Amino acid sequence: MENYPTDFRRVPQSYWMASTPRTEYPALNEDVEADIAVIGGGIAGITSAFLLKKEGYKVVVLEADRILQGTTGHTTAKITSQHSLIYAKLQKKFGEEKTRQYAQANEIALQLIAGLIQDNNIDCDFMRQSAYVFTQQDRYVPEIMEEAKIADLFGIRASFLSEIPLPFPIKGAVCFDDQAQFHPRKYLLALAKEIPGNGSHIFEQTKAVDIQQGTPCLVLTDNGARIAASKVIIASHYPFYEAMGLFFTRLYPERSYALGVRIKGDYPGGMYISAEDPTRSLRSQHDKENNLVIVGGEHHKTGQGEDTHNHYLKLRDFARQLFEVEDIPYRWSTQDYTTMDEVPYIGNLTTDTPDVYVATGFGKWGMTTGTAAALIFRDLILNGYSPWMNVYSPSRFTPVASAKNFVQENLNVAKHLISGKLSSVPGIAEIPRGEGKIIEHDGQRAGAYRDQQGALHIVDTTCTHLGCELQWNSAEASWDCPCHGSRFTYEGEIIDSPAQNKLEHIQE
Repeated sequence: MENYPTDFRRVPQSYWMASTPRTEYPALNEDVEADIAVIGGGIAGITSAFLLKKEGYKVVVLEADRILQGTTGHTTAKITSQHSLIYAKLQKKFGEEKTRQYAQANEIALQLIAGLIQDNNIDCDFMRQSAYVFTQQDRYVPEIMEEAKIADLFGIRASFLSEIPLPFPIKGAVCFDDQAQFHPRKYLLALAKEIPGNGSHIFEQTKAVDIQQGTPCLVLTDNGARIAASKVIIASHYPFYEAMGLFFTRLYPERSYALGVRIKGDYPGGMYISAEDPTRSLRSQHDKENNLVIVGGEHHKTGQGEDTHNHYLKLRDFARQLFEVEDIPYRWSTQDYTTMDEVPYIGNLTTDTPDVYVATGFGKWGMTTGTAAALIFRDLILNGYSPWMNVYSPSRFTPVASAKNFVQENLNVAKHLISGKLSSVPGIAEIPRGEGKIIEHDGQRAGAYRDQQGALHIVDTTCTHLGCELQWNSAEASWDCPCHGSRFTYEGEIIDSPAQNKLEHIQE
């Protein structure tokens, strides 16, 4: 067998995308009416539409690209209420009642996924597993012990351990029993098939650009077609419509990485994540060829830090320390947003938007959180109330819980906004095939990428969101914003929000 790669110059591909078929839902090309418009075709959007159609609503799902290709198609796919070390923090920041709401929401989300898989006979590699947060440093042991105690207090089967099944010594770990893993696209593609029909639709390759509130609300799209709906759910990862929600000041973006590694021998079972940085995450995935181990971690602020290829190399080296690696056929990265107080925003977009809802800021735990969001939306639309609405409210005011991160993250944005404008760049030079660089072109800062055929692509590197200067991402061949996480292809097309306009393409 060919030795596993050392430079990772092949195009990244996630296992979830490679092992499932491409969707081909139509684009929206004429005005439509619905009870509920769902913007975004990830786990939150698809699950919301599925549940609401079951309640008798006519729903329309609108996706700018293809459904389930974004963060949901590039996850580690752990279905767990264990979100690193969160429960002790929540109790101190929010008190017992809201911590209980958070725990219940995620436990019930896990149960819903398991129930839908069983009831609909969905073949999606669902498997119950224990979930562990471990540490190899003494200073995290008290936090892990407290996490086990607090989680158990709120009804989660949690325990402290001094050993785990992985082949290295630890100082301690918290274990959550009866958690799970699955193939997210197999699961969600099955749910998506149940949505079209009887006045409900899924539309792909159609971008929502604005919402006009009223009775009904109107969702405007990039091709001029409109959706008229009584309620609108924004599940587009980052809210494309803010309505004075100022989410760009309350969310920060991070990228993280994963490898699909084939190993010789057996994986010991379980899902793992380290308490300390650099984060290391492990789980297995059974497929037709052999046991695949998903090795994840290496998070960093989008558009910041070292050459992005290095993150894959570090994960490869970690895998080699634990297993006899035979091949690394898959690698992928993802982007997620985290709120300043580390609890997602799920509910009404603002206090002044009773008919517009949002789900964002999942902080890398989207499988249960996205499902919990769907349950919250269903309850709010049906009854005007959800038992978990207070802890997740996008309008919550948490100065004590948010202050430190708010100051740090917005100072970080300001630093990169200013430094990008002041930094000097070299003049245009020979750029090897497959590489991108910041250059000076006609006296202005620009970004240049030479493709494998030798053609040069030059774009204006000023982000179209709020004007930060973009940085080159060598691992994904993209231009990334270090301020708010917008990402663009080397030709200037939008990959990730909040930017709504593509980059200007400059003639050589």
